[in-house]
Amino acid sequence: MKNENLKIKNLQKEFKGGDTTCLELTERLLKKIKEKDGEIKAFLEVTEEMAVDQAEKIDKEGGFEGLKGIPVMIKDNILVEDVKATAASKMLEDYTAPYDATVVEKLKEAGVVILGKGNLDEFAMGGSTENSAFFPTKNPVDTEKVPGGSSGGPAAAVAAGMVSASLGTDTGGSVRQPASFCGVVGFKPSYGKVSRYGVIAMASSLDQVGPIANSVEDVTKIFNVIKGKDEKDATSVSRKSDFSKKEIKVGIPKEYFVEGVNQKVKETVEKAIGKIDSAGMKTVKISLPHTEYALACYQVIMASESSTNLARYDGIRYCSKNDQGKSGKMKDAYIKNRSDFGDETKRRIMLGTFALSSGYYDDYYMQAEKVRELIREDFRKAFEDLDIIITPTSPIPPFGIGEKIDDPLSIYLADMFTVPANLAGLPAISIPCPTDGLPVGIQLMGERFEDEKLLGIAEKIEKIIVK
Repeated sequence: MKNENLKIKNLQKEFKGGDTTCLELTERLLKKIKEKDGEIKAFLEVTEEMAVDQAEKIDKEGGFEGLKGIPVMIKDNILVEDVKATAASKMLEDYTAPYDATVVEKLKEAGVVILGKGNLDEFAMGGSTENSAFFPTKNPVDTEKVPGGSSGGPAAAVAAGMVSASLGTDTGGSVRQPASFCGVVGFKPSYGKVSRYGVIAMASSLDQVGPIANSVEDVTKIFNVIKGKDEKDATSVSRKSDFSKKEIKVGIPKEYFVEGVNQKVKETVEKAIGKIDSAGMKTVKISLPHTEYALACYQVIMASESSTNLARYDGIRYCSKNDQGKSGKMKDAYIKNRSDFGDETKRRIMLGTFALSSGYYDDYYMQAEKVRELIREDFRKAFEDLDIIITPTSPIPPFGIGEKIDDPLSIYLADMFTVPANLAGLPAISIPCPTDGLPVGIQLMGERFEDEKLLGIAEKIEKIIVK
């Protein structure tokens, strides 16, 4: 696997053996960022001074265990105290975070080194990182391709070897899909297992923070640090599952291997499933009958919740211009300053506002919530007899920069296999499959709150498919 030297266990071995110091590693990576990120554009901000200060402090303390000294990137919709948090939007271009998100607080306590903030689609709305208000990010595997989104910057930074790991957010696949496109590992925990306090909200019932790294082992280590109940997030929980079963039963849903899935993706994932079957895990074909409605259901709920959350950016409290136009009227200020939103963000605000409006609420939002419950029930029934479910992460490989930007529906379709896990609140992980072409990810989904069990099985499967 590429970037083997940046895996957490290997870095810790170097630190303990005296082969390198945290400061030397930090300076080496900061130099690499300067050399490579001019082309990749994964970073919105490099926190060089902070990183050097953290590294010097860590070297003085010593005791390299866990995540201590590990270089990371934080997606720019997650707050880091005294660092800009733009969510890749002109609306927040000059906003500086007054406090740390809970996940950042936990990582700092664990001793990580934060190298910077990662680029994303504006307010995490998109699947290619082309919707950033500042610049698109390129895929390090092929710089003419997108890295996926919305956590494109965090995935690209890990794939390019500029950081050891990163934190992203996943509302409908925004950790797993870019991980798949960039050939790295991305994990979305169960809804509630990780605090959302200090995360700029998009769709509150769907958003979840998750790690991106070079191995299942590494995302597990990060998850174990950031998980847990947080009194500042009423939706967070503290639950733990165990993984001790010898026989593992794997479900293969027929709805995820249909016409329209890229042939290379289908063949690569089916080959990986064949290896899993040969290794002794029992694979069975199953049906998740309401899968066909998941994307439409997701779009309604996501847009509705996004329109509500983004109402706070009213052009008065948050904006880059902060003036009332020539007339001095408040109406003109709203119109002028809310024009800071990009096209995709405006599209989702308008769709969501319409779905929640009088006369349409029952027809759209309430219907979507009813369908969501049917999707949850599909998974509940499936997991009565299964340990995990395996699917492709995305139905397509990475596409060209600019190729789909004028066809948002085609970009939405790239999330059709990832959104069901968000709707049902399930843990899900994308692992890269061996391939001689563009990266392809295989997705594993587990029962809600059975994150530890899913990660344990995922580590076994990772070893099987890379042989």
